[in-house]
Amino acid sequence: MPANFVTQLRSDKVIRQPMVHMDRQSPHQVWDHHQSPDSTTDIVPAATVVVLRDNAEDMELLLLRRSAKVVFADMWVFPGGRIEEIDIVPGDELATAAQAATREAKEETQLNLNPETLVWFSHWTPPAITPKRFSTFFFATGISTKNSMDIVVDQAEITDYVWLPPARALELRNAGKLELAPPTWMTCNLLSRWNSVEASLSNLETKDPEFYETQIAQSEGKPIAMWVGDAGYLSSDPSIPGRRHRLTMGNDEYIFEHTET
Repeated sequence: MPANFVTQLRSDKVIRQPMVHMDRQSPHQVWDHHQSPDSTTDIVPAATVVVLRDNAEDMELLLLRRSAKVVFADMWVFPGGRIEEIDIVPGDELATAAQAATREAKEETQLNLNPETLVWFSHWTPPAITPKRFSTFFFATGISTKNSMDIVVDQAEITDYVWLPPARALELRNAGKLELAPPTWMTCNLLSRWNSVEASLSNLETKDPEFYETQIAQSEGKPIAMWVGDAGYLSSDPSIPGRRHRLTMGNDEYIFEHTET
């Protein structure tokens, strides 16, 4: 990664997409916040795209299985990867991330996605102790059923793919049939609220993008991912009573708790 790359992504210009609200932190502020003396690994800017399609009964999303030889081995993920210099749109970090997401989708699936159609809905930063920290923009977009038949995976970095309703993906994780990282699980959980591409994208467009800066702890032998708003977040102590914003990851069930404001 060239030394000036992240600097090039950092811009004081207003992001042009209408779904962005100026009272929220910009992505580069999130990166800066986590580039602290306590961090043990560098942050890698990245982008991913949740590809949606309608079928006769429900909405489905695309999941890709990562090779056992790469980062996130054997996990089921959305298309995406690191932001490269080739993706840079000068003065527009969100457009840069959208370019990266569509480029990665092309490389991993052969799908041709239009970055102008992508809806940004969240941004994820993993804990400082994570061996490789991808600070990631999450986008969503829809494609037709016909175009969804064009997927070809490389059988190297990506070994398989599947279209599933979001709720079904959560069920299969609990059944031990596929493994989902917390950002993937949380995204499936969010999208399970809606049963069409139109409803999903229109609702995501009206929401402020969520920023998830994860803290990981243990309770009763189970990993717990906590986010801002959880009583135990700042101290990384899940036993502290109070408000909840966390995902408890048991072998047989993931449980999400969120005390609404």
